[in-house]
Amino acid sequence: MGRGVDAVADLGLIGLAVMGQNLILNMADHGFTICAFNRTVSKVDRFLANEAKGKPIIGAHSTEEFVSKLKKPRRVMLLVQAGKAVDDWIETLLPLLEGGDIIIDGGNSHFPDSNRRSQYLAGKSIRFVGSGVSGGEEGARYGPSLMPGGNEEAWPYIKDIFQSISAKSEGEACCEWVGDEGAGHYVKMVHNGIEYGDMQLICEAYDIMKRALDMPNKEIADVFTKWNKGVLDSFLIEITRDIMNYNDEDGSPLVEKILDKAGQKGTGKWTAVNALDLGMPVTLIAESVLARCLSGIKAERVTASTKLEYVGRKSEFEGDKESFLDDLEQALYASKIVSYAQGFMLMQEAAKEYGWKLNKPSIALMWRGGCIIRSVFLKDITAAYRNTPDLENLLFDDFFNKAIHKAQPGWRNVISKAFLLGIPMPAFATALSWFDGYRTKDLPANLLQAQRDYFGAHTFKIKPECASEKYPDGQDIHVNWTGRGGNISASTYQA
Repeated sequence: MGRGVDAVADLGLIGLAVMGQNLILNMADHGFTICAFNRTVSKVDRFLANEAKGKPIIGAHSTEEFVSKLKKPRRVMLLVQAGKAVDDWIETLLPLLEGGDIIIDGGNSHFPDSNRRSQYLAGKSIRFVGSGVSGGEEGARYGPSLMPGGNEEAWPYIKDIFQSISAKSEGEACCEWVGDEGAGHYVKMVHNGIEYGDMQLICEAYDIMKRALDMPNKEIADVFTKWNKGVLDSFLIEITRDIMNYNDEDGSPLVEKILDKAGQKGTGKWTAVNALDLGMPVTLIAESVLARCLSGIKAERVTASTKLEYVGRKSEFEGDKESFLDDLEQALYASKIVSYAQGFMLMQEAAKEYGWKLNKPSIALMWRGGCIIRSVFLKDITAAYRNTPDLENLLFDDFFNKAIHKAQPGWRNVISKAFLLGIPMPAFATALSWFDGYRTKDLPANLLQAQRDYFGAHTFKIKPECASEKYPDGQDIHVNWTGRGGNISASTYQA
């Protein structure tokens, strides 16, 4: 297809739901000419006549006209429903595109789909980019966090547009190339998993303030206001403050009228399942997904509340309230650190498993602004990975090492008091259990391995310091645990 006189658009965007419209307006505000298209063509005309009026935005009434209006290499961004719709659009566009053109999927696609699309389109000389987009409708309009990955040859051609429209943190764009194939959507998936964890932790903090300390919503809002000026300064703490302050027309807090049955779109579950697939202990995200599942069986919980009672020694909070709130702040901070540490552990393992080159300092930078999990301590995570690019674990960085040790007494106090009062804190508790497990040199998995060998002849290895001629170091060993027949080396035993 020839370039033609109509090829004036820097990028074409398909999908005029609110996110798509807002991204187009954002790009236009930054001086880029954008071609808008939608399968329902009447939506294009309405958009041009209203929101896009007077801006460098043009429209098209067919895919052929749409493609003809794009400068080469053509840059097409899809903001459509993840799944089949993305594949359908790719197939519609392919006959109209040429080698070197770029297709960008900005939806919430699952990373294996982006892996597949990247490989498929590379075979047709089309450069595929799968980009995470975070920040919701407002972020899309005024500065999202963008996480592009895929065919790196495409990056020079979209870098200026993406970094111009993204959020900025201390002058740096919250957008950088992430890695190969589906890495962009993978990082967005982990972002959403961490978001699940952050939200669950905040909900548990609210629950213990309400149920243990008997605090009214206005007072809880004041606590979140205070926290938002310190180490917990973040978007989610900020919106929680606003939610706590919001009263219905009758003057009562609206949040207390909302059914306690959480929804989920699936990205948190994707993260937890992938962590299990990779054998990584991403416990806090997994527990947050399960907490939503527990909230979902509301009718059963109502029945259980009439049959299962709290039995314990203490039914009311005892102690200094202000001191406990300080401890709660530290507990939330430490648990959040664990959540991010687990998230980066998972991404590190994924990079090994999938052969990606992940840009860890840039990932932390991208999350500093424009996205749902943006928080003040992400600049410390950015610094940690810039100082030590091959940092094995976030907790080994001096800043976070000191922070989590300082937080420990309060963290332990809050969880123990909550359990004594019968208040569930699954995310707080799993964060602390993971921390205690991670810092433990010898876990009871030795017994577990013995059990597996006893009932299934699954074998075990001996500790190097306990190796002997009978039990050689590094060898898979099977023992007859009943004492009959002696020991059998796995090298001669057929399981």
